[in-house]
Amino acid sequence: MALWDKLRGELVDIIQWIPQDANDVMVWRFPRYDNEIKYGAQLIVRESQVAAFINEGKLADIFSPGQYTLTTQNLPILSTLRGWKYGFESPFKSEVYFVSTRIFTDRKWGTKNPIMMRDAEFGPVRLRAFGNFQIKVTDPSALLRQLTGTDSTFTTDQLDDQLRDMIVSRFADVIGQAKIPVLDLAANYQQLGKFIQNHIQPDFTPFGLTIVNLFVENISLPDEVEAALDKRTSMGVIGNLNAFTQFQVANSLPDAAKNPGGLGAIGASFGMGAAMAGAVGQSFNNQSAPPPIPNQSNAFFIANNGKQTGPHSLDELSSLATGGQFTPQTLVWRNGMAQWSPASSVNELSSLFANVPPPLPTEK
Repeated sequence: MALWDKLRGELVDIIQWIPQDANDVMVWRFPRYDNEIKYGAQLIVRESQVAAFINEGKLADIFSPGQYTLTTQNLPILSTLRGWKYGFESPFKSEVYFVSTRIFTDRKWGTKNPIMMRDAEFGPVRLRAFGNFQIKVTDPSALLRQLTGTDSTFTTDQLDDQLRDMIVSRFADVIGQAKIPVLDLAANYQQLGKFIQNHIQPDFTPFGLTIVNLFVENISLPDEVEAALDKRTSMGVIGNLNAFTQFQVANSLPDAAKNPGGLGAIGASFGMGAAMAGAVGQSFNNQSAPPPIPNQSNAFFIANNGKQTGPHSLDELSSLATGGQFTPQTLVWRNGMAQWSPASSVNELSSLFANVPPPLPTEK
């Protein structure tokens, strides 16, 4: 069998690569017995390929797509390395590597561990991200020198882990530099992908590779943070708690009417729910009231002509009362009061109107 392989190698004078079910092969070495190539052999390089001749471990001539008859005229570097001054007719030894220059698509990348970043709204957060990218060999010489070595076949699988680590490492830097709020990241996936692609390309160039495209498919927060955001969104959707409670009770009435005592139970539930909704609503209303001023526990806000002013001290209110701008009917509020009330109903303010003269009598 070995003898037949030797004879078959000597008879074959066409050097070519026809990929078959090898979509992930980047580099393929032409198999030839003892690496022996006949003088005048035909070299066929197809589109999206280049052929490189290696002589004694040194990269010699590189051929772009086309058909060539191998002679000293079109092997200038190899001829120089081997010292062929007057041509040759006997077989010579050289390794021929075919390099695929097509675009390798659907290469995956993703963060193995969460990336920490500081967000303006949420503070420190942990992010996970994943996507895909496309690469192409643009410098076969650099690829052969830096990555391939002596392997007869070099595939993208041998390179994917290293490329993914490079992308993720650069992604952590880029996401921090971009300073895009977490909630706005989803609207900026395309710009973010281009940003990462431009920043990481210098890391790929020494290997003879170019990133054709890089896509961000998803950026996610930890599950507990997403759950909190969902609750926050739900509160915004519910809106008016009283109306929501009434709606829920109205939906349950048909089922309650089918059961004895159901309407009574639903009535009690309605009363309880309304009370709870009112309490919660009141708490929200209180939150919208003016906050207290430090060290001014006796300061009051007043409502004049539909406008809120203050906080005013008791001395200021006394002056306003003397001038007629502050009356017993004026609505007031301070920290600790449940709602706005007339000044006459507040004990601390009743004394302010004791020395205020009554209105002038009208002339008849």
